Amino acid sequence: MGEQLGINPETLRNWVVQAEIDEGHRPGTTTGDAERLAELEKEVRELRRANAILRSASAFFAAELDRPPR
Repeated sequence: MGEQLGINPETLRNWVVQAEIDEGHRPGTTTGDAERLAELEKEVRELRRANAILRSASAFFAAELDRPPR
């Protein structure tokens, strides 16, 4: 079938397996869950980056406050 459509048979098999998972006929991670997981992982990376920036800024301003006035 895949050859008739010009699709690699393994690719077609993977699509069928994923469709079975999405329909609940086979265990595994659904397409929707995989997309949500990717979104959450991206959000975690962004939050970690923001936290690192805030830690650096906090350390900078703390050091400024500890300096004697001029």
